Amino acid sequence: MHNPGTSNQQFAKYDQVRKAHTYRLAEHEADRFDDAYQISTLDIAPFLHGDAMDKARFAEAFAAALREIGFAVLVGHGVDTQLYDELNDLVVDLFTSTPPSEKMRFRAKRYGSVSQGYFPLEETSDIHPDLVEGWVWCRRAFDMPQQREAPFRPADYWPSDKYEPHFRRLAVAHEALFKPIMQAMFQGIGCDPHAYDRKLTRTNFGLRLNYYPPMTGEQDRSGAGRLLGHEDVDLFTILPAPRVDGLQVWNHRSNRWVRLRAPQGSIIINTGDYMQRITNDLLPSTTHRVGKPVDGSHLASARVSFPMAVYVWEDEMLEVLPGLGQPKYPPIKALTFHTRSTAKFYGDDYAVE
Repeated sequence: MHNPGTSNQQFAKYDQVRKAHTYRLAEHEADRFDDAYQISTLDIAPFLHGDAMDKARFAEAFAAALREIGFAVLVGHGVDTQLYDELNDLVVDLFTSTPPSEKMRFRAKRYGSVSQGYFPLEETSDIHPDLVEGWVWCRRAFDMPQQREAPFRPADYWPSDKYEPHFRRLAVAHEALFKPIMQAMFQGIGCDPHAYDRKLTRTNFGLRLNYYPPMTGEQDRSGAGRLLGHEDVDLFTILPAPRVDGLQVWNHRSNRWVRLRAPQGSIIINTGDYMQRITNDLLPSTTHRVGKPVDGSHLASARVSFPMAVYVWEDEMLEVLPGLGQPKYPPIKALTFHTRSTAKFYGDDYAVE
């Protein structure tokens, strides 16, 4: 495990898309922030319910925001925001009421392309001593329509049967947004909006629950971060706006960090490595991290988030979409692409060719 002051370029050999910028994994006193920059907040309702002109206007604005910084905030998405409030409290319950020995029974390991299960504090990955506990479930951990090798048993994935139905509500609600969000991105960059409709039908995803306990004075002085700088390895991520500040986004145009504060009930969208690959670098996989809130609440308050990463199944091919110029990347199987990238976090033997 490396020091939080380590640079991302020490791990550049694992990158499967171009990432030329350099940053320290953790927040540093030398970092520069752009507090005037505002990441776009857009109403997706016209795309979901409007006519062709409504869809075109939203798609253009959405793609422009993502091309600019790789992040956008969406309102009007139709998900009951009370669900987000309920799940925020349930995440706290899951992490604080489950005994450590029971958590370790679900210790994360690779299944398919994704490392699934429980991640202890400071063990998010081999290089990230993050001050967060994590828990990742993919589609197989939910009683949802899919091809199964065996009957669904909640006890195989959850420390208590009571959790699965609640988080399944979130998975189902967000799954309904997978295709519209992708269609809007593709339409906005001039590609066939429906190019991934089949791939995103009952596709895989990773729901990650993050519990950031209050930081001790020693941790605060150490320079450690709540979640160190990284890019997501997916098509895009759906993140309900957290209650507690801390999300910081790298602006690759200004070379400064932006503190993202999204309205409660909104969802934050960011594009990942899969997306950068298939859009020929048009939609960037943007660096982000969770730092200390400016109000100092990290010393007394926990933080919770529950992002959902959208993938395609491992046997799908990732190739540059038609109409985006000479491809910079050759076609590659999703399993190979994903595990080569995440071998950075889990060790070289994680990669599957």
